[in-house]
Order: sequence, then C-alpha cells, then structure tokens
Amino acid sequence: MLSSGAIGSPHLLLLSGVGPAAQLQSAGVPVLHDLPGVGQNLRDHPSATVLLRVVGERPDVQAPAIQVGLRYTVEGSYLRNDMQISPILMSSEHRPVQVAINDDDNYLGISCSLQLALGAGELRLTSPDPHVQPFLDYRYLTHPFDRERMRQAVRLAVHMAAGPAFKDLVIARVLPTDADLATEDALDDWLMRNLGTSHHVSGTCKMGPSSDPLAVVNQYGRVHGLEGLWVADASIMPDCIRANTNATTIMIGERVADFIKAGK
Repeated sequence: MLSSGAIGSPHLLLLSGVGPAAQLQSAGVPVLHDLPGVGQNLRDHPSATVLLRVVGERPDVQAPAIQVGLRYTVEGSYLRNDMQISPILMSSEHRPVQVAINDDDNYLGISCSLQLALGAGELRLTSPDPHVQPFLDYRYLTHPFDRERMRQAVRLAVHMAAGPAFKDLVIARVLPTDADLATEDALDDWLMRNLGTSHHVSGTCKMGPSSDPLAVVNQYGRVHGLEGLWVADASIMPDCIRANTNATTIMIGERVADFIKAGK
C-alpha cells in the first residue's frame, strides 16, 4: 500500500476491515483483522497565522514567498527546534478561511507552526462507502505545553511585525487583535478559533514493535499480523518530523519498496 499521505492508507485499511474492531463494526464493515492502532496517533504541525494588511499590490499565487523562515526552540522548551515561523501568501491555500479579506487589498501572513506537538488525534471511519471521507479529530492544543508554545510563537510574530523591519510594509495588524492578545485565556480562545493544519498529517499507521498496542507496521513497513501487506507513506512515522513531510515520505516509499523487493 504505497500512497502519498497519512489519510489514504488508514482509510483504505479500515474500509478493508483492518483496524479497531469496535469502530469497524459500528461503521458496518466486517472485521478482517483487529488492529487497534489504525487511525490512531494522528500527528500534525498545528499552525496559526498572524494576519497583516500591507502596502503594495497582491502578489501572484506562484510568487516565491516562502523562501525564508525562522526555525527555533521555544523559550523553556526541552524539545529542540520545535517551532517554525515563516511568511505565507494570502492568495495561497493557507489563507484563513474564517477571515473575510478584501481581495482588492494586499495581505501578508506570518505562520506559526508547532513542530513537535505532544497532543495526538484520531482518524475514524464514518461509513463503509469509500467515497465518504473519514472523520479527522486533530485534537490540537489538548496538551497544555502545546498551548504554551503556540502562545509564545504568536506573540513573537506579533512583536516582529511591529518592529522596524516591517514599519514601511505593514499598514495594520488584522489578527490577532489587541483584545485577543490581552490575556492568556483570550489568546487561547483565539488560537482554538484560528488554528489549522500545516498539511503534514502523520502517524496514523504508526511504525513500532508488535508489543506496542498502537503500532500498525513493523520496521519494514509490513502490517502486523497480515502477510503481503505493507504501508509506505507519512502514516508510518511514529511522530511528525520537524520539517515538511514530502521528502521524508518519498524516502519512506523508496526504502519500503527496496524491503519488498528484498523479501523483508
């Protein structure tokens, strides 16, 4: 099962009757193999965007905006390089869907993306129909340390946007508002209303030993308890890497393909 992401493989496994037995039965799928970890351990890079109205004309959607970024360790964090801050185009897929933006104006986003979130979510089957999308419960910021780090990152991005390097560019900060920044509780509330995915979903077919109740595949990508079935995509990562997932997913596919050819 060679696929491009961490949603397709667990969805296909669940539809095929491989996964948590109770969930399969409730969705009307006959249980082929009870494997509790399928769809569990959903990992991602939760992201929130500081939105600025800026001077100039709106750049083309293909403009090379994400050429620079700040990768750093949040103050007080024991996890190295656990935050990434970078500019994003508001004409791209990262545009906050909940914010009404005047398309005649020019906007810049500063994205704050948590790299090693401690919270984990779940992908659940909702129907035996393969055309019905599974339910993704990201459970962002359910861990207090994740909320703390995101608050710090957003405040840092707001501070940078108010600095001298941006003074000739920024007309106004749109989000978060001063009221959103007034207290930790207010900022938490804003984060929960504005947080989104970095499109780096991982971990839903976790690699690990058979003794791990959440492990779905072994070190070769082979599904535990079944013959002739492998998974090779971002879903087998035990955690989301501290980077975009594309290159690592390509490597996983090539490596598992070699294992299959070698009879692993």
